[in-house]
Amino acid sequence: MRTYIVLLGVTTIMNIKLNKYLVMLPMLSLLVACAQLDQREAQDTDSIKMVQNARTYSDHTNLANYYDNLAIEMMAKVAEKKESLEEYEDHSHYYGRQGQDFRSHTAANIRHYEQALLDATRQADSHRKIAAELLQRDYAGSAEIPEQDGKHKIKAKLNSDVNNLPIKTQ
Repeated sequence: MRTYIVLLGVTTIMNIKLNKYLVMLPMLSLLVACAQLDQREAQDTDSIKMVQNARTYSDHTNLANYYDNLAIEMMAKVAEKKESLEEYEDHSHYYGRQGQDFRSHTAANIRHYEQALLDATRQADSHRKIAAELLQRDYAGSAEIPEQDGKHKIKAKLNSDVNNLPIKTQ
């Protein structure tokens, strides 16, 4: 009987721990599901939507300007990180062993921002090229002759009498 009580106590403790885990698991999954995106991911989804919906000259011009501004931001961040890297290298004795970590982390950030700068510049150039093509197409379309648009009037009568046509004989 005593062994049963001990065994019952162990199963009770196990049930309590199991219940805690079963309660915590849905709460944790709800927390993960409701977590907000970071700012960069939110901006990426916005820019993807803007690119997908771009149809006109002004849309592509706006996208080119957006990517130009992004490139300017990345240049500023690269300059800032290069200054930090120079500070870490010049005064490495202030930082001790963590200085090496700071330097490698800052160098990685510089590479990341330079790649983002290159990507933004390419995107801006691409959208500027598309905008120029759309503008050229719109300009060429407005120079067409008005009769070419299919709205000119037909002057022939539909119910003309065939018998009244003059017949030439030789």
